[in-house]
Amino acid sequence: MKLTFLGTGTSHGIPVVTCNCAVCCSANPCDCRLRTSALLEDNDGHNLLFDIGPDFRQQMLRHKVGHIDAILVTHAHRDHVAGIDDIRPFNYVQQQKMQVYLNSLAQSILQRDYHYIFGPHDYPGLPEADLHVVEPYVAFEAAGNKVMPIALMHKDMPVLGYRIGGVAYITDASFIPEQSMEHLHGLKVLVINALRKEKHWSHFCLDEALSVIERLRPERAFITHISHEMGLHADVQHTLPHNVFLAHDNLTVKID
Repeated sequence: MKLTFLGTGTSHGIPVVTCNCAVCCSANPCDCRLRTSALLEDNDGHNLLFDIGPDFRQQMLRHKVGHIDAILVTHAHRDHVAGIDDIRPFNYVQQQKMQVYLNSLAQSILQRDYHYIFGPHDYPGLPEADLHVVEPYVAFEAAGNKVMPIALMHKDMPVLGYRIGGVAYITDASFIPEQSMEHLHGLKVLVINALRKEKHWSHFCLDEALSVIERLRPERAFITHISHEMGLHADVQHTLPHNVFLAHDNLTVKID
């Protein structure tokens, strides 16, 4: 398996418009972050996309992605779903609807906000997608892979993480229920969000994410959904445990 971080920033991205802080002005490519998304390629060449944010088109062009077999939506905030309109080229090339997996809340939001896609219409050329509602802890198959949805909370909003084999992807979480913790042991790679060093009302801060990592003890852990308030990539990475990494855009991780 191969995991590619397409974007590792928050809803603002980095650099933030109008901001002149050290991170936003950094010349280090690791400090330039598109909105959070990742691509998991399995050993048979299937591509599973975690979230489809507003930078989706740019991310697909940057990485020359030729096909997507499934999209796993964590939740329906715009920085995680606003690229849905740009699945059209994949519809044309693959000659089929995109398969999208999500919880019932995300389904209702997408159907409301993108009614021109999911409502009755006779306009040709619109994006085409099948929405599949999944339940926490009920495994399903996507592109030949067993996927386990994991219940998380984003303040008061129920969101999903996903486990596929030895890989788990968690973003925009501020709380992980005990039952979900039980599904996150024995990981080769854990991806988890941490917005900044200071505590935040709806996202893990760095210390909270590190506490989860310490408890679960994955072989490797990668921090994502990072704001400019976290600090410079090089400075923060220097402070992390040996098996914990501040993810950055275009980072590729191979998983046995």
